Amino acid sequence: MRLILSLLAGAALLNNAAQAADEVTLTVDHQKFTPAQFSIPAGVKTKIVIRNQDSVPVEFESYDLSREIIVPGHGETTIYVGPLESGNYQFFNDFDHDMKGSITVKAKGN
Repeated sequence: MRLILSLLAGAALLNNAAQAADEVTLTVDHQKFTPAQFSIPAGVKTKIVIRNQDSVPVEFESYDLSREIIVPGHGETTIYVGPLESGNYQFFNDFDHDMKGSITVKAKGN
């Protein structure tokens, strides 16, 4: 019986690991987001690490994602998004609206 319970617990952990957060690093350098466009899978919680290599702060903002956070100069912060449905989600630097990017959320197999 213990073996069966252990196997079931192990299967649950593997299933949770498959649905665990993906991770993307978004870098700010020379007043640009890199990458400016990236893709993540639909239905999966995603960790986005924002690294600001510039000396001035940026405000990562997205109406589509309902996120707004200031990243200090030479600082780093983390946000989580999702799970999201397929589509395009825009983001920008609220201190410089010309500095923008987008996330494409794709369903499996697309």
